[in-house]
Amino acid sequence: MIVLGGSSRQSLIALRGSLDKSLNGLSAADAAAISNDLFTALLALDGSVGLRRALTDPSRDASSKGALITDLFGKSIGAKALALLADAVALRWSAPSQFADAIEQLAVEAEASSANIDEKLESVANEIFDFSRLLIENPELRQALNTAADTEAHKTDLLNSIFAGKYSVYTVRLLTQALRGLRGRNIERTINAYSHAVTARRNRVNAHIRTSIALSDAQKTKLGSALTKQIGQPVHLNIEIDPSVLGGLSIRFADEVIDGTIVNRLAEASRALAG
Repeated sequence: MIVLGGSSRQSLIALRGSLDKSLNGLSAADAAAISNDLFTALLALDGSVGLRRALTDPSRDASSKGALITDLFGKSIGAKALALLADAVALRWSAPSQFADAIEQLAVEAEASSANIDEKLESVANEIFDFSRLLIENPELRQALNTAADTEAHKTDLLNSIFAGKYSVYTVRLLTQALRGLRGRNIERTINAYSHAVTARRNRVNAHIRTSIALSDAQKTKLGSALTKQIGQPVHLNIEIDPSVLGGLSIRFADEVIDGTIVNRLAEASRALAG
């Protein structure tokens, strides 16, 4: 699990918003391309401490760091991933390593978004969990994927021989990226980090709705369309009938809460009177 604190956590939240905008209206293939580009950049970041420091140095202005991003990656990755990296270097990070951690998280979430566009995100989450369980149950497989005595290409071939066709293409791509970028971790810890990133994206595109009465199909469609427009990709509604809200809707997804219930408005009025 990637744990970010302080300014890094707030910067990651901002980057998720940038990712939402980048994904707006894209096909699953285009979203997967963003993911692959971010993973490509991550390999370069992991390979150079000096580069990570240069891109997170608070004494350097955002424009010069953005220019460095363009010089390094302008010819090797797409415009949308390049723009996301430029947004990232303009933000503040608690440590250079956490900048790289955030790019990894964004790369996994972009692939998860690709699956979501294809209505396969739930399957990916389940398959990542299944793979983590298989690693625990099969020490030979775990050792084969962790060993430094074998090549990345051979381990990738092994992975594909077992899971291609069994898992979705989105899951297989994530597992392949995990082998490319263990980042000093073993395969178990890497898959655990990916699992949390997939869950973060699933939380972002699954909105929990609390309402005092059942919504009509037309209301569900209208609400789903409005949230999809805000997030930039399909949003799935989990609706809870809760008489205690008295009226209106409470909507929660990821780090955001939109509370328009009567209970909340009364509470706000009470606080205003007390103040």
